[in-house]
Amino acid sequence: MSDNFSEQIYLQLIKVPKGKITTYKALAHSLGSRAYQAVGTAMKNNPYAPKVPCHRVVLSDGSIGGFMGKKTGKTVTKKIKMLNKEGVKVVNGKVVNFASKLFDFE
Repeated sequence: MSDNFSEQIYLQLIKVPKGKITTYKALAHSLGSRAYQAVGTAMKNNPYAPKVPCHRVVLSDGSIGGFMGKKTGKTVTKKIKMLNKEGVKVVNGKVVNFASKLFDFE
């Protein structure tokens, strides 16, 4: 994947409003791709945060996933706090009412 892929992902992600989340899979699919791990790499290397809100990307099962290249610790806690502040509740590492919070790119 090229940097162009990452830039395209960032353009898609800025469409996700406060109070909504998306998944690595949904972001990839929005570009007709199955490069889910490449989306994760783009999130890890996001030079535009917080304008490009990588904290709004979670796993397909509603689990919080990682943040800023970390899978545990203070950075993931920061992601949860950011989501809570935007009205996305997280309990036991999962987004509450996941389906209703999921942004649709279509």
